[in-house]
This record gives sequence, structure tokens and C-alpha cells, in this order.
Amino acid sequence: MSKVLVISTSLRAKSNSDILAERLIAGAKDAGHEVEHISLKGKKISFCIGCMACQKMQKCVLKDDAVEIAEKAKEADTLVFVTSIYYYEMSGQMKTLLDRMNPLYTADYKFRKVYMLSTATEDEETTPVKAVTGLQGWVDCFEKAELAGSLFCGGISDPGEAAGKEIELQEAYGFGRSI
Repeated sequence: MSKVLVISTSLRAKSNSDILAERLIAGAKDAGHEVEHISLKGKKISFCIGCMACQKMQKCVLKDDAVEIAEKAKEADTLVFVTSIYYYEMSGQMKTLLDRMNPLYTADYKFRKVYMLSTATEDEETTPVKAVTGLQGWVDCFEKAELAGSLFCGGISDPGEAAGKEIELQEAYGFGRSI
């Protein structure tokens, strides 16, 4: 059994990505994983100030919720980022969190596999490409880790709409089981 950390980055109430994340989590648990879910809703995450102190201290000098999230990520075997696609890119809060996880670069992190679940109003094959590429760029900085997969569920826009999308719910569950 491995420790999976699911980080939901949508700040929207009744978020479609959160609905799909719940199914992903159910699938991962049914596959025997221990799963922790963190939502960025209500979290304070400041922008990285680029001081690079984290490279020496292996912890950020800013005091906010990103420090605890990074510590949990460090101890997880698998990371799953869940994001809405905004303007064909990951959410700004996800990018800010990735920047703030810079202390992990020099740390003895445990994660080896990183996944992404994304949603968007648009349903084109190319919609998630830049978000996946952005996450791949972050993963590339961690030589022991790999971007092991991504699932995109497009064509979903209204709050809570994903709850009625049986195919996407099944895909999210299956994605979670495959982690």
C-alpha cells in the first residue's frame, strides 16, 4: 500500500474537478492505497519571493499553508494534482503552489509518481496540453520522479455538472484505481 496525496487546486464551490477528484480517490482507495486529500480552498498560499533560502534550509521562509502542504508532499509516495484548466493552462493557484514546493528540490522526497486530473469547459484534445507540459516541467526538476499519467475531462462547465457525467466519473474512478 502506498501513500497518495491528492491536491485539489480549484477554489470554486461545487467544483467539477473536486467531484471528479472524489471518484479518483474512491478508485485509489479501492486499489488499496492510503489517500490524503488536500483542497486549496481556504488555504493561504503566498507567491514565491525567489530568495532561494529553501535550497539551504529545505523549507520555505514564508509562513503559510504551502509549508505544510510541501511537507505532506515530501512524505507521499504518489502525488495527484487536480486542476481546472483556465485559458489552456493549470490554475494560477496550482502554479503558485508548485513554485512554493521548491524546498523539495534538495530534500529527500519520497514521491516517485506524479499524476494530474484536469477539467475544462473546452473539450478539445489540445485543451490540457499546456497544463500537462507545465506540470512536466516541475516534475523534470525531481530526478527520482516521473509524470506517470494524466486524465482530462472536458466539456464540463456549470458548477456541479460533473456529478451527472457518468462516463467522466467512471474514467476518474478508473484513473484512481490505476495509480
